[in-house]
Amino acid sequence: MTPDPVNPADQVVLGALYGTEAMRRAFGETAYLQRMLDVEAALARAEARLGIIPEDAARAIAAAARAENLDRAALAAATRNTGYPVVGLVRQLSALAGAEAGRWTHWGATTQDIMDSALVLQIRDALDLIASDLDALCAALAARARAHRDTVMAGRTHLQHALPVTFGYKCAVWLSPLLAMRQRLIELRPRALRVQFGGAAGTLASLGPRGLEVAAELARELGLAEPDIPWHVARDGLAEAVCWLGLLCGALSKLATDVMLLMQTEVAEVAEPHQEGRGGSSTMPQKRNPIACEYVLAQSRGVHALVPQVLAAMAQDHERGTGPWQAEPLAIPQAFLLAHGALAQARTIAEGMTVDAARMRRNLESTGGLIVAEAVMMGLAPMLGRGEAHHVVNRACDVARAEGVPLAEALGREPAVAARLDPAAIARLTDPAGYLGAAGAFVDRVLARAAASLPAG
Repeated sequence: MTPDPVNPADQVVLGALYGTEAMRRAFGETAYLQRMLDVEAALARAEARLGIIPEDAARAIAAAARAENLDRAALAAATRNTGYPVVGLVRQLSALAGAEAGRWTHWGATTQDIMDSALVLQIRDALDLIASDLDALCAALAARARAHRDTVMAGRTHLQHALPVTFGYKCAVWLSPLLAMRQRLIELRPRALRVQFGGAAGTLASLGPRGLEVAAELARELGLAEPDIPWHVARDGLAEAVCWLGLLCGALSKLATDVMLLMQTEVAEVAEPHQEGRGGSSTMPQKRNPIACEYVLAQSRGVHALVPQVLAAMAQDHERGTGPWQAEPLAIPQAFLLAHGALAQARTIAEGMTVDAARMRRNLESTGGLIVAEAVMMGLAPMLGRGEAHHVVNRACDVARAEGVPLAEALGREPAVAARLDPAAIARLTDPAGYLGAAGAFVDRVLARAAASLPAG
């Protein structure tokens, strides 16, 4: 009987909201079984090339190493009995390869060698999936930043109007850490994608003087890095990969939080891409909820909850962990699945968002120029001194609020201002577009970095 998944990310219905089908294929049970068989086949080929096992045996083992050939019910029973799937898997593989070839299966390896190396192969596939979508997300945000480099909007601190910024600047703030995530991914691959091959206690004693040769050949066969020592109980590479997922999801959460806030009815400056029925309500026909943002945040929080589990599993005892290693399968595949789901939702947002520049301008002007109070103060400071300029502008802001008049009008009533600035000069001083500082230059710098690192096209 097929198990009925408990985790929503693994279910047919709710799984449409969590994770991705591509990542489920990379980390599903079939993929894991196949990857363990791939490691067994690679080990046989490597040892045959070194003359340790017969070439005919290696060919037979490799030909039999197909997940569809396995009796999963029998494998489940064996796994329940031994606590690991490799014993039953090797028994079946040996039988499938034939009596003569089967004698050479799993030569010199231990259970954890096979399981860890299989996991690394899955992680390699997973990182390739993530890298592709991360590139697409970065390209989409770069295009947004370029298109809206000079689209002025209200910058907000503590959820209140602060100073003018541009939407291109906001997009560049989202983009910059994601470009850093790309670089971190390049750097972590050699540390995370390492073959595991150490034998029973990590010394390769069963292979005598040939152990290091086999390890090197197996690494070449699998296209993985060869570590300086087996990492059975040194899990930093895996932990780094999952911590990187946590950082990635943190950056995605920033984007989703901003877009969700910008989608509020009273703000309405940006919206997720819409299609019929998306983000709707069962009772309120007018609703267009920030569904993609919500699932970026939900899945990111799931990843952030799993990071400590993987970090805690680094406390492995002696030469084989009694519990921490077994905790990793509960966290690592799920972390990759949820992270890819969050990334896919973020890509949907970036590629399809609608931007209402006119609404941005109306919101910017909704305080009658109060958002440029600092600009006015800094403009008056050379004439009045900073302290007096602050006092004058603060008084004008109070008048503007109390009477509901524009800041420019309130400033014109201030004798110290009127004596020094005519209405045209006051208008220039209170123009938000004139107080953007280095926003454009910052956007250009991030875009230059993106252009230098992202794939062409």
